[in-house]
Amino acid sequence: MTAVVAGDATALRFTGALAEDTRTLADFCRAGDDTLAVLPPKSERDSAEQRIAEGMLDACRRARREFLAQHVDVVYDTLTDGRTSRLRLPELVSAAAERYPGLTPSDVQMADEQRRRQADREGREIDQGIFCSAVLGSVTAGTHLIDTMLTPTRRARQLLAEFRHTGVTDLGTVLIERRNGAAELTFRNAHCLNAEDARLISDLETAVDLALLDDQVRVGVLRGGEVEHPRYRGRRVFSAGINLKELRNGAIPFVEFLMGRELGYVHKLFRGLVVDPAARTWADRAVAKPWVGAVDSFAIGGGMQLLLVLDRVIAEEGAYISLPAAEEGIVPGLGNLRLTRLTGARLARQVILGGRKLDAATPEGRLVCDEVVAPDQMRDAIDRAVRELGAPAVAANRRMLTLAEEPLEVFREYLAEFARVQPVRAYSDDVLAKVEQRWQRSEARR
Repeated sequence: MTAVVAGDATALRFTGALAEDTRTLADFCRAGDDTLAVLPPKSERDSAEQRIAEGMLDACRRARREFLAQHVDVVYDTLTDGRTSRLRLPELVSAAAERYPGLTPSDVQMADEQRRRQADREGREIDQGIFCSAVLGSVTAGTHLIDTMLTPTRRARQLLAEFRHTGVTDLGTVLIERRNGAAELTFRNAHCLNAEDARLISDLETAVDLALLDDQVRVGVLRGGEVEHPRYRGRRVFSAGINLKELRNGAIPFVEFLMGRELGYVHKLFRGLVVDPAARTWADRAVAKPWVGAVDSFAIGGGMQLLLVLDRVIAEEGAYISLPAAEEGIVPGLGNLRLTRLTGARLARQVILGGRKLDAATPEGRLVCDEVVAPDQMRDAIDRAVRELGAPAVAANRRMLTLAEEPLEVFREYLAEFARVQPVRAYSDDVLAKVEQRWQRSEARR
């Protein structure tokens, strides 16, 4: 057996000439794939075989990082025709695999990965993360990609005329309704406590786009719908965060979900929707609106992350919020960037590193939640917030707050590091063990 081992990457040399380096990378990564092809599947390997696989994967990853360190801007310009075309992140990653073999996993390789549960995969999403990190780490390429991801989705454009006419669109896991100048987005992932999965992320981005594109909407509202869980049946729940069962089963894709969420609907909530990329000023390029969050029961993980980009958060009495990153073993999106400015550094560390839950009504909880009301007062509180945030001067002041709190360069640099770290964490032994344990406990309760 001819194996590619970790040390081989140290002898690899790129010349700086793109065409030659492209061939070198393709040959090197092809040899690595040939090694994997003769090994048993990951779940059937012995320790020696797994060391060979890990050595090969590590060597190819170092080669990709070195190639991108020299060529990322030219690669991005080639894929986007000199930044004249706009490829959303999934399209960009796929195009990179085709144009530069070995740089990112091919569609065939990713399809093979997606047939397996997370623990049985080779971790090719780590390779996607290397590419995403390099692109976002470039001022030129990263800024263009962020801009692209802030443009409306094709699905939203197709549904816009109907929504403008009827004021209601049922997307499946999200219902969007226009009511007295507000677009109310209701999460309807009832079977899993409104936890985020790939379908919900896609539907939420479409709904956010519709709310921002509709001129009759002045304010957006996020609220969880009623759920099916026996403990909460018939009650509204804001969000249980990432669906860990889906993560265990390999149904939480890195590019579409973990990166698409942050670059897509969450960023659009915070910064707005780019409707005219060619315009010079942000006021002409984008549309942004204030957002209200109505927290029933709890906002956990990704649910709490959403509260950090909203302009008014209303929680019902007894609700709590938490960001259990340490327990889950992954990075809580941009929570590490945004929580500190609301709570201060010490409390943020207690929440993120120590798993501290915050009751909405406590002084600590009120650093994230603006108002706590009785459940039967939630509707009136939402309507009052919509009226106040719909005032003419709110949008301009909101834009200035956004600029001061999180400059685009800070967002870009953070996300470049997130793209490198998050997929590694998602395939770490401790995370895989935790999600497997949770899945087994869940199955045992059935």
